[in-house]
Amino acid sequence: MSSWAGRTAAEIAAAVRAKEVTPREVVAEHLARIERLDGRVGAFRTVRAEAALAEADAVAARADLAELPLAGVPVAVKDNLAVRGESHRDGSAATPDTPATEDHVTVARLRAAGAVVVGLTNVPELCVFGTTEGVYGTARNPWDTSRNAGGSSGGSAAAVAAGLVPLALGNDGMGSLRIPAANCGLVTLKPGHGVVPAGIGNGDWFGMSENGPLATTVEDLRLMLSVLADTEFVRPEERTQLRIAVGLRSPVAGVSVSRPYTTAVRQAAGVLAKAGHRVRRAEPPYPLSLSVTSLQHWTAGTAVDAEGLDPARLARRTRVHAAVGRRFLRSVRTGDQRERLRARLTPFFTEHDVLLTLALARRSPKAAPWHERGWLRNIVVNSAYSPFTPPWNLTGWPAMSIPFGTLPSGAPCAVQLVGRPGMEANLLALAEQLETLHPWRRTAPLADQR
Repeated sequence: MSSWAGRTAAEIAAAVRAKEVTPREVVAEHLARIERLDGRVGAFRTVRAEAALAEADAVAARADLAELPLAGVPVAVKDNLAVRGESHRDGSAATPDTPATEDHVTVARLRAAGAVVVGLTNVPELCVFGTTEGVYGTARNPWDTSRNAGGSSGGSAAAVAAGLVPLALGNDGMGSLRIPAANCGLVTLKPGHGVVPAGIGNGDWFGMSENGPLATTVEDLRLMLSVLADTEFVRPEERTQLRIAVGLRSPVAGVSVSRPYTTAVRQAAGVLAKAGHRVRRAEPPYPLSLSVTSLQHWTAGTAVDAEGLDPARLARRTRVHAAVGRRFLRSVRTGDQRERLRARLTPFFTEHDVLLTLALARRSPKAAPWHERGWLRNIVVNSAYSPFTPPWNLTGWPAMSIPFGTLPSGAPCAVQLVGRPGMEANLLALAEQLETLHPWRRTAPLADQR
């Protein structure tokens, strides 16, 4: 392993601030790793090699270098967010290949903090599905390249898990940060509504989509989230005893869950109980209508994002998804269903501080051309493996995916933590306890191969 590629963002930034290494040296090592490994991973749609090196030099010349929280840290950006000078294609041949004139606000905050954007990462078309593949390639899980990395922030997750960058920016409308993080052994946090600026697509999927970080350690996650939110998420000085509910039942009726994920949740519950928290089994009162509500919002968001695009240049599954969603636009836009769900779940989160549940119901699908397959087949596969993430986009409440244990294949397993609005710092503290008491391997074995 090279001396800087594979290090944490916190380590890199500290070394750059102390002038132990230059931003150019750090970025060059990561670019070399991308060139060596990304052909097997498929994380990036485009790599900004020359531009990134120039940006690294600009960071080195900044008068405030010693104060930059992400000094010289290479980052990857999901290909549905604007990076100045680059087009963002949103995984589609139907989107314009026009360079952005300004950075998205989250990208601007990362750059202001000293980060260097090395490339834009692959996504499924219009970021619709929980697998990442399409006209720009397939993002594979670095732990098991026969499997998809997940979606829709699959390229960003694959880049971090393979050690191509220490941090990546993604977003989450129905689980699009947590799904690939769970597949790829990363820690992520979908912040609550309004914590991080959104501005994703045409209306943020009615306010359900949130931008957030993907990282290999809680320290790095906290660091990047603080930059994105322009608010410091500090560690509590004293550990607070939290009331933690453990839920094992799928929110979507009829979806079964696999044993490795339920085992991970039970073991994580035991770790948190030993750490002094009040942990007990309790299932949230998910309504039977949740699957229908999720489908209506999921498809309606795509209907809005597809407006103005040439349908002939969209994949068939995307066209069908958007056509279905147009039927629900009026009812979804009222927000009534989401408000009823919040009202139903609020008493549960009055009685409990945090919900610990499965991150996924089973491992990710094979790395196959899902974009060439039918809409219904994609819906069934996505719903069967990721029923646990959508409720928390519908409510707008913070939710995390944390690596915990391994699958029989040796790939990472994961659990999910959910909290009330404003509990991001508490969730980070819990995740850090899990990391300390049950550490995970930070990067996939693929990243060690030259």
